[in-house]
Order: sequence, then C-alpha cells, then structure tokens
Amino acid sequence: MTTQYWLVKSEPEAYSWADLVRDRRTAWTGVRNYQARIHLNAMRRGDRVLFYESVTTKAILGVAEVTKPAFPDPTADEPGWVAVELKAVAALPRSVTLAQIKSAPALAKIGLLRQSRLSVMPLTAVEHAAVMELAKT
Repeated sequence: MTTQYWLVKSEPEAYSWADLVRDRRTAWTGVRNYQARIHLNAMRRGDRVLFYESVTTKAILGVAEVTKPAFPDPTADEPGWVAVELKAVAALPRSVTLAQIKSAPALAKIGLLRQSRLSVMPLTAVEHAAVMELAKT
C-alpha cells in the first residue's frame, strides 16, 4: 500500500507540537467536523502527517505518523465520531510558515488555503514534498 499524506491542525494552547513530542504519541480526539471525520477514517497505519499549529504559530512544525487507524473517539457523546493515534516522528529542520505556504506555487491548491477551518486534510505527494523542501531551506 502506498503511503498517504495528511495535515492536522491544532491550536497550540489546546495541543501543541511540543506536547506531542513530550507525549511521544497521542489519540487525535475531539474532531467534530464531518469532512474531517471522513479523512480520519481514511488514514492508515504508517501514513505521514504534518503537524500545523494554528492561531498564533501559523506554521507546520513537525512530522507524525499514524500508528493506529480510526477507532471510536472516547470523547464523543454520540456514535460515529472517530480518532486516530499519532506518534511524533521528527521536528522539521525549519518550520514552514503560512506565508511560505501561500507563496509556494506547488502549494496553491493545498487544503490549508482552501478550507482553512478544516482540522484534518489530505495532502498530495507533491504537496508533501513541497512542504518538506521548504523545511530544508
């Protein structure tokens, strides 16, 4: 199976990249958007996930990996909501800011710019590679 790529967003005050690094792994719970739920259900073990801190940081800071695919979200009051387990893989050599993302032609159609409120979104292999290239420069 081919690796899929994703981006998850979190407000650093709620759960930051530093929190994931400290915890090493976490259940990605509390998602209550139907489109994001579809994306969580599509995640597979081994998929790569870019971690974006919103609100104040506005940057992709690290890479995580799906270690457990969709399971019932223990924080949900009604059935059907799911979570996945993520583990921290590595911090990016350099964070990739929202301004850099907006100015990169390869990222013109990235979900982060088209659906800015969505907390879980797929990335194409090209978008993932473009972010990783920006993280090197």
